[in-house]
Amino acid sequence: MAAPEAVTDTIATISTPPGRGGIGIVRLSGPQAASIAAQLVRPHQTLEHARARLADVRDPADADGPCIDEALVTFFAAPNSYTSEDLVEIAAHGSPVVLELLLRRALEMGARLAEPGEFTQRAFLAGRLDLTQAEAVRDLIDAQTLTQARQAASQMGGALSRRAAPAKQSLVELIALLEAGIDFAEDDIDVTPQAEIARRIEEITPPLASLDASFARGRIVHDGLTMAIVGRPNVGKSSLFNRLVERERAIVTASPGTTRDLVSERISIGGIPIELVDTAGFREGARELLEEAEQLGIRRSHEALADAALVLIVLDATQPLNDEDRRLLAAVDGRPAIVALNKRDLVANEKDSASISEPAAPTILTSALTGEGISALRERILALATGGAAAEPGMLTNLRQHQAVTTALSALADAAKANEDGIPHEMILLDLYRALWALDSLTGQTTSDDILNLIFSTFCIGK
Repeated sequence: MAAPEAVTDTIATISTPPGRGGIGIVRLSGPQAASIAAQLVRPHQTLEHARARLADVRDPADADGPCIDEALVTFFAAPNSYTSEDLVEIAAHGSPVVLELLLRRALEMGARLAEPGEFTQRAFLAGRLDLTQAEAVRDLIDAQTLTQARQAASQMGGALSRRAAPAKQSLVELIALLEAGIDFAEDDIDVTPQAEIARRIEEITPPLASLDASFARGRIVHDGLTMAIVGRPNVGKSSLFNRLVERERAIVTASPGTTRDLVSERISIGGIPIELVDTAGFREGARELLEEAEQLGIRRSHEALADAALVLIVLDATQPLNDEDRRLLAAVDGRPAIVALNKRDLVANEKDSASISEPAAPTILTSALTGEGISALRERILALATGGAAAEPGMLTNLRQHQAVTTALSALADAAKANEDGIPHEMILLDLYRALWALDSLTGQTTSDDILNLIFSTFCIGK
């Protein structure tokens, strides 16, 4: 990507969420940031780099009157700031009236209202962050679990870039070797042997393949997934739902069919965000005997079953399997699913529990009443959600990153095949350069402006 033109404008915005709060922050970045800030507030001392100064916020209609608020002003001089520009943060009390006054006056003094993500985009364009680190800033803001926050912090520290760097360096060295052999073929530099090219490609591929495999867990950590809880009426689906949520979220009664509509709640298991969906009980057969509301609930249950990434089938341990149970078990054959034999507290021993001759999924004895088996159920859900993939630094967490690595692997495979077939080195270099461009796009070095604008437009305003 070509080096960006020098930024000449100053941007400003309110960086804290809308509404009232204890503190609100107005942020400015650009060549006029310090001079505009000095007019917005009256600092008690001269602004210095990385030092907070107490300041008065004056009423513009009465500059000599009493201050209407106090503020802390922190100035970061270029290039030692988040954006590599002069940057000022004015932290006042979180009154929307005061914050909007400061912002409006900043715009009147020549600043421009910042676009979503523009502060981080300027940091990226200035070279302070690569694209994976910039994406991690957004991920950290959006994090809903501590695991997500840790993953984002690791990416912000450059874990993904560092993981990809050795393979990229080896690829650059191979390209340089082949280019030298072509450019100086008539001199003393020998043409690289076919076996040496194959060896080098084979060394580059495994680290990238390992990085590619990290997407399985990284995507789940980043996005979470949905798990539908299904079963016949009155088997304890809502009770298990409440146990997993750890509060009385769904209504539970002894009457079958209490749940008529989908009830959902987001929880965290082992740091993985999981959307639990409690469904209406499946009752097939005499539909004309069911109320319209229950029929609609059952229809939505089928939709939830089809859409969910994970399925928890709840069976009654005190009753033998019936046709509806068998249909549900057949429906999840080959899908990530767990079977909970619930109401274990009502069964004298495990031998008396309902048995599944050929279980379609792992089976766990549970009791929503006593909590028995809930810990084991949580562990099984976590194992199923992550596919057994272990946490590791520098995981791929979004589709853009994954596509970059898969493109690089595909290009390397094409280069290996071309080398095996004795294709001239000029043609092999085309595949190697394609792999290099893909890895460059991972960190943003060859990413188009359209993609950059799309990425940064998803950031919150003020970041």
